[in-house]
Amino acid sequence: MADFPAPQTTSTTSTVPVTAGVLAYALYGIAAIAALASSGLPLVAPLFGILGIVGVIVCYVKRDEAAGTWVASHFTWLIRTFWWSLLWAALGWLVLLVLGIILIGIPIAIAIWFVAGIWFLYRIIRGYLLFKDSRPIPGV
Repeated sequence: MADFPAPQTTSTTSTVPVTAGVLAYALYGIAAIAALASSGLPLVAPLFGILGIVGVIVCYVKRDEAAGTWVASHFTWLIRTFWWSLLWAALGWLVLLVLGIILIGIPIAIAIWFVAGIWFLYRIIRGYLLFKDSRPIPGV
């Protein structure tokens, strides 16, 4: 009678949810590209769109699954990018509404949105470059 080895199960705790990370970066990247295409420059946070909201939900859902892996730092990075971007966009709108009456608020708001858009693109590109090399975000 032939002896067959017992089937071995793979441990699911050591797997890294890389596909969720790729999905999150893809959603943020699409949101950034949509913002660039629609307005010329991402003057307001590209994350106001549905894709950005879906991206942050994916990050929150998959962050616990990625705990202890290099991908977890990317989820935290993207979540922080979303909330800070939203804060700066709201600040730009507040400046526009409060100071827009005297016309000084318009250039200030546009400057806030422009800098926030450049900062957003920097964070997405930097995170993606580290992600593709399978490296965690330093300091997160």
